[in-house]
Amino acid sequence: MTTLPSISTQPGAVLVGAGIMSATLAVLLKELQPDLEIVLLEGRDGPAQESSNGWNNAGTGHAALCELNYTSPRPDGTVDISRALKVNTQFDLSRQLWTSLVREGSIPAPDSFIHPVPHISFVHGADNVAFLRKRHAAMSAHHCFAGMEYTEDPVELAAWMPLVMEGRDPGEPVAATRMTQGTDVDYGALTTMLIAHLQTLPGFRVAYGREVRDVQRSGDRWTVVADVKSGGRETLSGKFVFLGAGGGALPLLQKSGISEAKGYGGFPVSGLWLRCDNPSLAERHDAKVYGKASVGAPPMSVPHLDSRVIDGKRALLFGPYAGFSTKFLKNGSVADLFLSVKSDNIGPLLAAGRDNWDLTKYLIGQVVQSEAQRFAALLEYFPNAKSSDWELAVAGQRVQVIMPDKKKGGVLQFGTEVVASADGSIVAVLGASPGASVAVAMMLDIIGRCFKGELPGWTPRLKELIPSYGRSIADDADLCRQVRADTAAGLKLADTVSA
Repeated sequence: MTTLPSISTQPGAVLVGAGIMSATLAVLLKELQPDLEIVLLEGRDGPAQESSNGWNNAGTGHAALCELNYTSPRPDGTVDISRALKVNTQFDLSRQLWTSLVREGSIPAPDSFIHPVPHISFVHGADNVAFLRKRHAAMSAHHCFAGMEYTEDPVELAAWMPLVMEGRDPGEPVAATRMTQGTDVDYGALTTMLIAHLQTLPGFRVAYGREVRDVQRSGDRWTVVADVKSGGRETLSGKFVFLGAGGGALPLLQKSGISEAKGYGGFPVSGLWLRCDNPSLAERHDAKVYGKASVGAPPMSVPHLDSRVIDGKRALLFGPYAGFSTKFLKNGSVADLFLSVKSDNIGPLLAAGRDNWDLTKYLIGQVVQSEAQRFAALLEYFPNAKSSDWELAVAGQRVQVIMPDKKKGGVLQFGTEVVASADGSIVAVLGASPGASVAVAMMLDIIGRCFKGELPGWTPRLKELIPSYGRSIADDADLCRQVRADTAAGLKLADTVSA
């Protein structure tokens, strides 16, 4: 066994995975308890190499402004916006924390990770247009979606998204909504900056090249065992363990042996993008244009044509195209899925497979798609696209959560889930979208569950960092306007705030 002298073997907290989740939790914990010693372990050679990497996600800053999968029709024909409202207000918590960190000098200028980009929902076909019209009526009636525009006018649509409208059949019914308050977020850059800030603080250490292999309870502490890339094995003992390793969190949660993890499984979904670095095209498409998903498609596979700003360069991204891989991480093992099957979760896994045949058919169709078929999907959103401008890129790997269910046996959960031990000493984040965009909301939830005793003393600082903490901007229109105006100014997004 080898232990580097720069790493405490008995920290107060051990965080696994150097992505946006761990970085956010570490920042909050150090703000709330500066003397807490934290060790962050990462298997790769640097931060944000998996799902948090800028090219491994859409960077939409999911605020439910354009993602149609967050709204659904009710039996009576109206549109349910409750999930959209939840995601929308959760993203505001992220914006508030980022604003505080920028103002306090903890992270650099905001234009190094966030940029104003309009969010557009685009549909074609008479039935879809009718749905979007109802969706707009329901959403624009709520103050959290004030300023949402709607049009079926081809001239106005061409002004909003010229690449999408040029070359389109003029007789085809089309419609779109637009929110100019949308953003593009480079979560890879943000994660890197958060960890760089943490490294300037006493009592924080990050160790790369540490592949965590085991997590076991040892009295009132947890023993965390990691293989060291340079050779040997390292063992740490922490009172609190956070498993924020993306798809790698589930196997470690299973090894913890906590009863709360029983029955949980994972279904991996891989992804591909078409990427365009042609500056003349990238400059003409200043929007994230989201459409409707195919029947059976997972939420992360909602087609969208995105303006991206990564490392200061503007590009276009289209997709994602779903696929299937048995890996739980982009750089994982093909044995991941098989090793995750246990006696306690095989029932939920089989039940979820039985009830999601549409997803199975969809994934099979995606896997066997030809290059021409992928390009045909792009042409639905960019009719004049040229294949020479686009290249195929591999997106991040996601693991959808399969949860035990008393009635169905098991359900495939599209979203992000927190699983914690009863005593709050170990917690894992599982799942996918909206993921990074709601990291702050999820970490506040974890702090509330796992640090109940400390929370009353921490609340004043939380309210400084996140002014709406403990209140609901969904229920308070004045607070909503105040918070959004403040974060827009603090993040240099002021020009995108509607009156």
